Amino acid sequence: MAPRTVRLVGEASFDFDGARVLVTGGSNGIGLGVATAFAEAGATVTITGTRDDAGAYDHDLSRFAYRPCRMADEDDVRSLAGALDGLDVLVNNAGQNLPGGRSEWDDGVFEEVVAVNLVAPFRLAQACHDLLADGGGSVVNVGSMSSFFGMEIVPGYGAAKGGVVQMTKTLAVSWARDGVRVNAVAPGVIESNMTAPMLAFDELTAPLLARTPMGRFGTPDDVAPAVLFLASDAARYVTGHTLVVDGGFSVFG
Repeated sequence: MAPRTVRLVGEASFDFDGARVLVTGGSNGIGLGVATAFAEAGATVTITGTRDDAGAYDHDLSRFAYRPCRMADEDDVRSLAGALDGLDVLVNNAGQNLPGGRSEWDDGVFEEVVAVNLVAPFRLAQACHDLLADGGGSVVNVGSMSSFFGMEIVPGYGAAKGGVVQMTKTLAVSWARDGVRVNAVAPGVIESNMTAPMLAFDELTAPLLARTPMGRFGTPDDVAPAVLFLASDAARYVTGHTLVVDGGFSVFG
């Protein structure tokens, strides 16, 4: 089935003038889309990536403060949090699956993937708690369709992303007394560097498109407004929630 043309009628507008935002994994894909949206809304944005400096990427990241961070490295994560002078919004976006093409059914790879996708966001949120509580800040975690559906090829990623949803609820309950809201977004299939190898094969994409009522895959620009909404005052009475951004994929349960 050919994708239908979808046109947006109007764009949401957000004001984050003066806000200090950290987006992990903001050098590419969804993270870059989110970081760009925050910057365009007036925020001062710090991003992380796996390369030594921002100049090592083939696209311009000069509008952001850049910090290299290996999310599976506890020292890197704590150093990242310790270098911040203040923080209003933390977006736990950095993640990986099938690292280096290795099987997540291998015990060591499973553990590595869970460390990056679940342990690191928890550790970073904990390390940033006092900064966020100082100004009534917000955390937005990034889940996945594998938070809700079993996907045989990524047992570690699925376990971690399922944990992200539950972690979001638990932190929301615990940190509400400190004035910190904690929510998550769960994107569907999004066109990005991570999904590019899969999207190159029609036999893999056709069933996914057939299940998606909107008839297309998403883009980082589809996810970014949802993140900004959850971090904004417009969502001041929303916490512990996971907002699905999937073109209707999950409607069929």
